[in-house]
Amino acid sequence: MSQAVVDVRLVDYRNPVHARDLVGLLDAYARDPAGGGTPLAPQVLAALPAALAARPQAFSVLAYDGELAVGLINCIEGFSTFACKPLVNVHDVVVLASHRGQRVAQRMLARVEHEARARRACKLTLEVLSGNKSALRAYEREGFANYQLDPAFGTAMFLQKKL
Repeated sequence: MSQAVVDVRLVDYRNPVHARDLVGLLDAYARDPAGGGTPLAPQVLAALPAALAARPQAFSVLAYDGELAVGLINCIEGFSTFACKPLVNVHDVVVLASHRGQRVAQRMLARVEHEARARRACKLTLEVLSGNKSALRAYEREGFANYQLDPAFGTAMFLQKKL
């Protein structure tokens, strides 16, 4: 399959085009079975760009094929107490079905890594569902792996408790 020629750029949350593309792609991901299969609430779609803009620890990248937004990554900066440095959590990764398998995620992740290094982050983190084999392979190609501190304790797990 041929690779799309994409332009990857940091999102300006106050730019109406970027804001529209961000919520459109995120909603498409939420509607996909891999994203839960449920559309985002209208109030989330309306408020998200401003809420992200209000958080200096948040940044996003968009991938464009011409004028069409085809990919999105949302990131949130956290903090590693063990390294006493920031870390960047890759929170959402979206690539439109029409552009999957064309290394769009790879190019977006490279831009995320560039921004993380500029923020002097010690690592990138992300979560992926174990059944999403194509995404898992893409992340592994980019150097992501399960981690463990001591083999006797096993690998890390991601847990949640909704509030």
